Amino acid sequence: MMSSEVFSANTGADGGIGWAEKRYLIIDDFVGIRQLLRESLRNLGAKHIDQASSGGEAMVLLSKTRYDVVLCDYNLGDGKNGQQVLEEARIRNLMLPSSVWLMVSAEKSVESVMGAAEHQPDAYIIKPITEGVLLTRLNRVWIKKQVFHEIDQAFADKDYLRAAKLCQDQVAHHPLHAIDLLRMKATLLLKAGETEQAGVVYEQVLQDRDYNWARCGLGKIRMAAGDLEAARMMFQAVIADNRFYIDAFDQLAQSFQLQGKTEESFDVLQKAAKLSPNSVPRQRSLGQTALKLGNIPVAEKAFRKCIEIGEFSVRKTVDAYLGLARVCGQKNDTKEAIRLLNAAVHQFGGDQVTLRAKITEGLVYHESGDFRRARKSGDELEAMLADDVRQRPDTETCLDMATLLFAVGVKEAPVHLLQYVTRNNHDNAVLLDDVQKIFDRARMSDEGAELIRQARLEAAEMMNRGVLLWKTGKLAEAIDWMRVARRSLPHNMRILFNSAQIIISTLQQNGYERGLADEAIGVLMHVDAIAPGQQRFAQLMEQLALLAPVSGVVAAAAASEYEAANGPVPESTRFTSS
Repeated sequence: MMSSEVFSANTGADGGIGWAEKRYLIIDDFVGIRQLLRESLRNLGAKHIDQASSGGEAMVLLSKTRYDVVLCDYNLGDGKNGQQVLEEARIRNLMLPSSVWLMVSAEKSVESVMGAAEHQPDAYIIKPITEGVLLTRLNRVWIKKQVFHEIDQAFADKDYLRAAKLCQDQVAHHPLHAIDLLRMKATLLLKAGETEQAGVVYEQVLQDRDYNWARCGLGKIRMAAGDLEAARMMFQAVIADNRFYIDAFDQLAQSFQLQGKTEESFDVLQKAAKLSPNSVPRQRSLGQTALKLGNIPVAEKAFRKCIEIGEFSVRKTVDAYLGLARVCGQKNDTKEAIRLLNAAVHQFGGDQVTLRAKITEGLVYHESGDFRRARKSGDELEAMLADDVRQRPDTETCLDMATLLFAVGVKEAPVHLLQYVTRNNHDNAVLLDDVQKIFDRARMSDEGAELIRQARLEAAEMMNRGVLLWKTGKLAEAIDWMRVARRSLPHNMRILFNSAQIIISTLQQNGYERGLADEAIGVLMHVDAIAPGQQRFAQLMEQLALLAPVSGVVAAAAASEYEAANGPVPESTRFTSS
């Protein structure tokens, strides 16, 4: 056994790290292993050690306490495994950048190691493990991670731009960790929507060495900017250099999808799922792409795997149940399809899931040739729309509903749905092309083109009226009008951003008012839920933070209150150190 004195000597002559006051969490389903790890930590002088025997118990503790060090086994018996605990901790922001996560496991399979590695533990240690190895690895990782300690507060305040600046400041003080700091800086800038600045960081790093993560990051920026061919070449170059760099596979598949190359995307997703099959989003994407291509065997396998690995995952998705139901419909197994739809409604609940399940039910009946029941589902959906014409679901659900309604012979309701989608996305050329294709399949090509043109014009006029009021100094009227516009078009990004901008301009001119600031925060958080990572989101949040009586604090508090009332910000808006 290694003593704490020997270990402290390894930390340098500056008096050691001060392990006694750190907070530790040990996660393992075997009591003997927990006791062994606890004694190892006590030999360091550790006083604050919590233990969890399951993934569920670990999540409860992680939700209550910010731990400095987490030691987590991969296999945790029934329920969440270690990968899923780490995944949820990252998504829910339960670990600070300076916290240490060590994955400890006897599992050596490629898919298990890669699955855990995708969520970036600070080390993956294979059992059996001696106390000396554990403490040496912990010491090495801790010293490296503390470089990011000053970034923690900005990160906790969701001030990603300030956190990025702190990363740059630390480069001068810690040149040995410059690459890690620059990587985090670029990630923070991307999360804040500052793609150009992030691109500069990636280019700077690539001048010194050809890091795959930097090439992949630059490829994401190219893809977001619409330069799909350049992005594709970057992702393919990364894969050629490292065939296990799984993020490059996912990004390459997406670049093919955006180019309309569904078959190429399908091939890439298959390879990625074979390398690292325990990713819920990857299996979902593979299933949806296979279904689109009519490859029923692969779609079924992917959706079933998605349901299996998603059972205890924070990324568990209703899409897998709905997709598998569609597969069963095409196999004429309507009984199994309806069972899956009932399970989806039971497990996920909510009006949105119920609506999507009803749409899928109609598509299942239609695809299996039961046109009478398909029409019945269509009639029920049409009645639901008529009951509350002011409420509409999200864009993808509207497109699916319109497809079903046209298929069962309804015309007026799907036309209204597609006009609504167009008004909410009046400058999204790719989506409008999908809308036109639905009109084409309904044999309404020319009429559909004209309806799209009119809907785009209506949305532009609604937005322009609010902007004109703002520019002519009629701020109160502009705010009121943009509230009307938001109620009418709740998913129109330009209207939402302009509404927030008008409120902020009013605060800048007339002085800070908490009620209006909260309204702007609510609008921006809604934007970030719909389309995370937008540059204007970060810019407007920064402006609000500067206006607040105590810079950053009120804006962060308002954002936290919004999340408490409306649920957490989606995973894609969260910080990760990838």
